[in-house]
Amino acid sequence: MSSRPDPKEIEAVLLGGEARYTRDEAVRLAGAAPEFSDRVWRALGFAARGEAAVAFTDSDVEALRVTSELLKNGVVDEEAAIRLARAMGQTMARLAEWQTSILTTLSYAPEKGGADPGTGLVGLAKDLLPEVESLLVHIWRRQLAASAARRIAFMESSDDAAPTYFPLAVGFADLVSFTTLSRELDEVELAEVVEGFESTATDIVASGGGRVVKTLGDEILYVANTARQAAEIALQLADGVKTHVEVPDVRVGLAYGPVLALLGDVFGTTVNRSSRLTSFARPGTILIDDALAELLRGEEALQVVAVRPRHAHGLGQLQPYALRRSFEPAGG
Repeated sequence: MSSRPDPKEIEAVLLGGEARYTRDEAVRLAGAAPEFSDRVWRALGFAARGEAAVAFTDSDVEALRVTSELLKNGVVDEEAAIRLARAMGQTMARLAEWQTSILTTLSYAPEKGGADPGTGLVGLAKDLLPEVESLLVHIWRRQLAASAARRIAFMESSDDAAPTYFPLAVGFADLVSFTTLSRELDEVELAEVVEGFESTATDIVASGGGRVVKTLGDEILYVANTARQAAEIALQLADGVKTHVEVPDVRVGLAYGPVLALLGDVFGTTVNRSSRLTSFARPGTILIDDALAELLRGEEALQVVAVRPRHAHGLGQLQPYALRRSFEPAGG
């Protein structure tokens, strides 16, 4: 059996060199303030290192130098730098876990002798790192361009010079009885169900012109610019999420109104209203709020039908509407 690779070897491969500096040495070489450096490190999500620990590489020093120069030149203030670091740290942490899981699976081939997955991971990292890094930068630039275009469009449609709240349709979709399902399936089967749901749901949202804000295992949160886009996505989600095992239906809640977009997430009463409507919906159905119902009334392909009003804690009385497709009778 092959020996497991040293974590320091993997770190050296991915960071372009071994750790060479203590914290004080890295801060001094970068020309950064110690307090600011500590804040950035914590915001990125990394554990604090002892002052005497040799834990920082040349690339760490260069990254800290660049961040410090942005601060000194007035490009960003300290709070903005910390917010950016936190956003990137949280996003990259999840991406890294996802990628490591995939690469570990690729590097482990039990039919070829059962090699230690960690050993194969080092080889894959060496082979794929340049290509994956290039793809990562390209995808980030594409997403940044799309985000900037959305922000400019909202600013042009608003009276405010830099609006804080934007009118959006917000949708939640979740798997019904997921807790029961999690007790009936083993870990591998449950992971396949979750991955199948997330994969199908994100494809439907993207193809419908919406944007996935986040996924939470058995739940997905998305936004769309128009009521029609949000409705079509919801209808496809309620009808199109299938996996290789029998899965309970998907239920969807939709609301339209002002939304606070902050650090990749969305907040506000519109988001809360959408979440409550999802909890009220029966399996396989879609409930929407009165604002979205009003926008969809002229759509001949859709049916909007008022259902029993419900009380939502913190939101008061809600008037939900069931959303369905319209079907022409036989013979037109």
